[in-house]
Amino acid sequence: MVFKRLLGSLGVGGPTVDTVLDPGPVLPGGTLSGQVHLQGGSSDFEIERITLDLVARVEAEHGDEEREGVVVFDHFTVGGGFRLAEGERRSLPFTAQLPWETPVTELYGQSLGIVLGVRTGLDVAGAKDKGDLDQLTVGPLPAQEAVLEALGQLGFGFKSADLELGHIGGTAQRLPFYQEIELTPAPQYAHALNELEVTFLANPGGLDVVLEADKRGGIFSGGHDALTLFTIGHEGVGQRDWTTEVDGWVRQLVDHRGAHGSHGSHGSHGSHGSHHGFGDHHDDGHRRSGPSTGAIVGGVAAGVAVGVVGGFVAAEVVDEIGDAFEDEED
Repeated sequence: MVFKRLLGSLGVGGPTVDTVLDPGPVLPGGTLSGQVHLQGGSSDFEIERITLDLVARVEAEHGDEEREGVVVFDHFTVGGGFRLAEGERRSLPFTAQLPWETPVTELYGQSLGIVLGVRTGLDVAGAKDKGDLDQLTVGPLPAQEAVLEALGQLGFGFKSADLELGHIGGTAQRLPFYQEIELTPAPQYAHALNELEVTFLANPGGLDVVLEADKRGGIFSGGHDALTLFTIGHEGVGQRDWTTEVDGWVRQLVDHRGAHGSHGSHGSHGSHGSHHGFGDHHDDGHRRSGPSTGAIVGGVAAGVAVGVVGGFVAAEVVDEIGDAFEDEED
């Protein structure tokens, strides 16, 4: 029995875990639910803790290069403190609330190329099982969908989406990264814009919409970026003329009339525009913050684990999440 327990602590003959998420996309701030299925090992084991980590594949700038890593952006304990008998099968239901700033991975059922996952960990009598990794699908909030639909109606086209490590200055951003949805310009704005980037920062009361324009240069001036922020509420989404409203946002950005805007019932957040990071600026990268970014990315490249929430985790986890979702990306 002692030898069997030793083997179990080394991952031989130990219990295994398989998490099955309930079908369908979850919304930012919504409830993630599912079942954790346990299969007992070759002897009885004390299950100390069952955890869920929300992980995301994130890009970070390192000098002139961009590197990728995996960020753990939330952590839940969903069970533990019981004995799992030899060969026993047990299923544990769970529910957990996603952060409001959780990135959107699909729109109208089409993938945006964002990779999110739920990593299940099993602490067994002081040892850690390698766990299980499942793809997390997140759909847009009604307000997010309305803004993107309006941009589509105006003629903007989807180009790509990614997650950037860092913080957008002048916002109440909580996660250590933000999502950028890159759009090709609508025909009526093609003379002024190379690209439009949209970032959503949701919270329980509403939604901050950050628009960044890569503006074309003129005969006597070079190209530059311009940022503006608009705040809207979650209520009454279906009663607004979003195409006209969003067109006004873009026109304000192109005409650089003011540094920010505020609309809707959640307008108090418009004060964020008075902070740094908004208005016209040359591409000096001051939209992002985080002086330790280079060191964090370097740690991943060297295979050094810095496994803390909000930091990049070990290189083997990067490989695992990449392999797990390779088919999804293709």
